[in-house]
Amino acid sequence: MKFRPLHDRVLVRRVKEEEKSKGGIIIPDTAKEKPQEGKVIAVGAGTVGEDNERVPLDVKKGDTILFGKWSGTEVTIDGEELIIMKESDILGVIEK
Repeated sequence: MKFRPLHDRVLVRRVKEEEKSKGGIIIPDTAKEKPQEGKVIAVGAGTVGEDNERVPLDVKKGDTILFGKWSGTEVTIDGEELIIMKESDILGVIEK
């Protein structure tokens, strides 16, 4: 299935959770927090400004982003858990 977000919405896949701490301790599933980092899968066309011109989003497909702990709505598409959020929920883009 293909999914295209509308307006200023972004579809994000969370990065994989770490199985071990930096010190080598294995973290049980019940103690893991969901990562606040993800990869942008798809973006909407942007919002329409006051002058009726389309304002494109600052993020693009493939960007690695940071977002708030409670940002977006979790959805399941083709059996994969993804997040749909507004661009304003994104805290920043990680540049490598």
